Amino acid sequence: QPPLSFFSELFFVKEPHDVTIMRKEAVILDCQARGEAPIDVRWLRNGARIVENERVYLLSNGSLFISEVESRRGDKSDEGCYQCLAQNKYGTILSQKAHLTIASMSSFALQPMSVVVSEGSVARFSCKITAHPPPIITWEFNRVTLPLSTDRITVLPSGVLQIQGVQRADAGHYRCIATNIASRRRSIEATLTVTPGRPRIIAGPQNISVSLHQSAILECLATGNPQPLISWSRADSKSIDVYNTKVLGNGNLIITDIKPRHGGVYMCRATTPGTRNYTVASANVTVLAPPSFVEWPESLTRPRAGTARFVCQAEGVPAPRITWFKNGNKVHSNGRIKMYHSKLVINQIILEDDAIYQCQAENELGSVLSTARLIVVMSEDRPSAPRNIRADTVSSSAILLAWERPQYNSDKVIAYSVHYMKAEGLNNEEYQVVIGNDTTRYIIDDLEPARNYTFYVVAYMPMGASRMSDHVFQHTLEDVPLRAPEISLTSRSPTDIHVSWQPLPMKLSRGRVSSYRLSYRTSSESTVSQVDLPGEKTQHLLENLQADTIYLLRLVAATSVGWGEQSSWTSHRTPKASVPLAPELYLEPLNCTTISARWHLMPRNSASVRGFKLFYHEESQPESSPLQLQASAYKHTIGGLDPRKKYHVKLLAYSAVGDGYQADQTISTPGCVSVRDRLVPPPPPPNNVQARSNSSSAVLLYWGRPAFTSTHAVNYTVRCNPVGLQNASLVLYLQTGEQRLLVRDLEPNTKYEFAVRLHIDQLSSPWSPVVYQSTFPEAPTLPPSNIKVTLIDEDTALVSWKLPDEPNVAVSHYTILYASRNAWIAGKWQVLQREGSITMALLENLSPGQVYLVKVSASNDMGDGPFSNVVELTVKTDTSNGHHVGLSSFSDGFYHLDQRSMTGISVGVCIALTCIIICAFIIVCRGKNRYLVAPKAVTYTRFPPPLFFKLPEASCYVFTSLQETINIVKKKCFLFTDKKKKWSFFRGEGKQDSINLQRNGTLSYLPGATVLTYKEELSSNHSTTMQELLGRPGDAEGSSNSEGSHETGDSGRFSHDETELTNSGPNSRPPSLTEEDGGDLDCGCPSTEPSESLARTQTLDRAPPPAVCVFTSSCVHLICVNIHTRSACNSISE
Repeated sequence: QPPLSFFSELFFVKEPHDVTIMRKEAVILDCQARGEAPIDVRWLRNGARIVENERVYLLSNGSLFISEVESRRGDKSDEGCYQCLAQNKYGTILSQKAHLTIASMSSFALQPMSVVVSEGSVARFSCKITAHPPPIITWEFNRVTLPLSTDRITVLPSGVLQIQGVQRADAGHYRCIATNIASRRRSIEATLTVTPGRPRIIAGPQNISVSLHQSAILECLATGNPQPLISWSRADSKSIDVYNTKVLGNGNLIITDIKPRHGGVYMCRATTPGTRNYTVASANVTVLAPPSFVEWPESLTRPRAGTARFVCQAEGVPAPRITWFKNGNKVHSNGRIKMYHSKLVINQIILEDDAIYQCQAENELGSVLSTARLIVVMSEDRPSAPRNIRADTVSSSAILLAWERPQYNSDKVIAYSVHYMKAEGLNNEEYQVVIGNDTTRYIIDDLEPARNYTFYVVAYMPMGASRMSDHVFQHTLEDVPLRAPEISLTSRSPTDIHVSWQPLPMKLSRGRVSSYRLSYRTSSESTVSQVDLPGEKTQHLLENLQADTIYLLRLVAATSVGWGEQSSWTSHRTPKASVPLAPELYLEPLNCTTISARWHLMPRNSASVRGFKLFYHEESQPESSPLQLQASAYKHTIGGLDPRKKYHVKLLAYSAVGDGYQADQTISTPGCVSVRDRLVPPPPPPNNVQARSNSSSAVLLYWGRPAFTSTHAVNYTVRCNPVGLQNASLVLYLQTGEQRLLVRDLEPNTKYEFAVRLHIDQLSSPWSPVVYQSTFPEAPTLPPSNIKVTLIDEDTALVSWKLPDEPNVAVSHYTILYASRNAWIAGKWQVLQREGSITMALLENLSPGQVYLVKVSASNDMGDGPFSNVVELTVKTDTSNGHHVGLSSFSDGFYHLDQRSMTGISVGVCIALTCIIICAFIIVCRGKNRYLVAPKAVTYTRFPPPLFFKLPEASCYVFTSLQETINIVKKKCFLFTDKKKKWSFFRGEGKQDSINLQRNGTLSYLPGATVLTYKEELSSNHSTTMQELLGRPGDAEGSSNSEGSHETGDSGRFSHDETELTNSGPNSRPPSLTEEDGGDLDCGCPSTEPSESLARTQTLDRAPPPAVCVFTSSCVHLICVNIHTRSACNSISE
């Protein structure tokens, strides 16, 4: 804001300030003005000029001196609001307001009350008194000043006494002493009684509004034994300002030098030491700020008949009110002068508008002023005003205006402007029509019937405008009513109908209503009865009707011109005697989108009523489902309606017998902006709408009033609904005249959307931008569900659970408590915590032979839920091998060893034993034939000979073909020699190829044969794979794939899959069988070494004898039996 000295013609050097003074003392209120002399200084008190006398007079410098301040009632008191007014030839300016307050002290508004508290808990006394200046509060105990040296006793500046850790010696009488410069008062005594008892919460923080740079006190007091611990946090998770915040006593929060950033919701948490029990209380801190200018008016120079616009915009909390002054007098909006949107607009400027204008922004914390001047420039050769203006009524909505051209410079006129407005009332809008210079007549045809109007004309030329012509007054004629009144129907007995209506407003009556005509008939008859009523009546009782019959009624109004339009038929059923009669219904439009409904029942009719049903719907629309209201309800607000619409409202009471008879009424919502009456835009919506959660069921909503000036009352409509709501009838509409509202009865942990609109003088603003806010979640009231505890390893168990079975529950973390039975008896629980998104946990390092108890609870920021029932887990010990039992089962989706698995294991064991017995029998019976000496190559027609070849580790592999696939291969049997050596079976499939044994050791694999491979686990730098043994992948015509064994480190179980190999081509050569690697095919077993001179071929008609496995230090041989009878293959460990 620029300094006031910027306006050099007249400004203040000193201005008065607020002062508090004792009665009969003297006081000086400063006021010194500078500018071009002479300067006249006057003083105002409460807006009225002060008359000087012996006691009150002005000093030579302009200050006001009061020798003895009086505090008598009425106008003789010197208390009030003072302003200094300085005037010179340029104009007049006002000083800022100063409040003179006489020191005083009222009676106690709140006296301390006797309390009964438990020993070791907290006692609290409070007193409240209004005084100027604010008093100092002290306390007495048994009429002796209470010492404050102990840490147990705290006295808050607000007058609250807190005693922590109450002892029996604290029992007695307490009273508070209020002292200021004016007086000293003592409250009544309150008794403190100390008894044993349970802990409880006795005081929490309250919502508070604090001025900028002041201090905020948030009280939090909890009682319990042991004494609870108090902690503070913010709901928005921001850190609390440690530099401006301190804790007073045992948990009261004081924020000093408060700033806008300190605003928000503060949460007090009282926790019992050593437990998980705590309680949360919250309060909202609103930081108030005095007004300050964002944009201030600037001095303007404008020609006559021009337009001047002064802009003045201020900010503050609460939003400041803007007031305009012209030469120290308040400016009112009327005709040429309009005030809206923080602007002052002056149309058709005249010489009298040349003045000093001031903008004042004011709220509860203070006021600021800004000054500007309007200079009106005169034109020398402007035309004179139009002459002899006349107005003649043409009809109920038109008036003919005629005038003569100006006497001087009429040839320079380029246009005329016709100005008109209503003659009655204040704050009427002035309308303007511009026409050419070729006519001096104009018909204004958008007027209201039966209204008085005032007119004037201005002539325009290129260099400026003329003076205004003389004003002329004229009224329009009456017309027939625009529509019929809206009627309300009720029955006071089964044989009557009471008809009532509201008089038509002037816009609709278009004149004085001279008479009404009421028509009615039954729904089953066509004969219509009519009753003519005088225009002064607003109700009529139809008697001697039929009970329990539907009647149709309508009403029409008339003026001296004739009858208007009839209303539509409205139905009503006369009641029976056994059901409730219709209530008396009263409807009133609150604004263009809201209707207030009020009703009452006759005393004899209300005894058996259980509730009400309220119906409403737009005309020509289907009737919606009713709203159920309690029997104690007597009013309801219907919101969310459309402007300028007619609505039918019905209300009935119901009892145990059934629905009663309804009261019917029709009402129209007013228009938000009248096209003809309101040429100004609608008011802007409320700004800076903010929402803050106050609890799990309440949200605090506050907003700023837009910057415009009006003398009419302002109210607001708040719209509230959950995000994503589909049913529009569940949208909540609330009315308030304040700039804040606490919306209650909301659902916890639910996101809501809010919007606010403003209503003033039948004008409604658009809805503000939507703001979103979620309510706080409630602490869980139920424990997690479906708790399962399963042992999955020797010393590890898995705990799983699901969310608590309650709607809208929010979980931030889970707590798992577990302990063995012995530890549980000793009260020693082990604690685990998991995030809210995790629903399982591992319990590790469990001891064998113990029974463990497990329970789970859910928690969020608002508190902890209850623990679930205890689930027991037994960890048994297997005495035979030292392993824990119960490891074979898992919970919910893990492996199970069911009956089928146990059957498979049994069959496998039997087959293995059978293989061992058969191999032992063959070794004993045919041991002599175990050597296979082959001096020459032999080709078998049915089976090829065994093939020996040597690996780098000198391990022997024996391959032979079988007539059939051995059953054990089908079962994917896997056999061991030791922990690091494994035997694997493979079954080849595909096209049969012969085995060609050459000197270089080339191997062609025979499809259809069963192959046993022996391998050792190699280091990472020495790997031997099946592809290296049977050929390179690039050289094979077929395909090769294998699936290795899958091993689990905890149970030792394996999965043995088939391996399919195909290797064709005479040149397929594994790299491990080269001359360098293998040399000859000697496997180190002389008795089984094949001859190096294979020159001849011999054909046998029978199968060769089975090969016998010979075990040496470097070779293991496999014996495979020609098993036409499905005998098995056996392996023997080294």
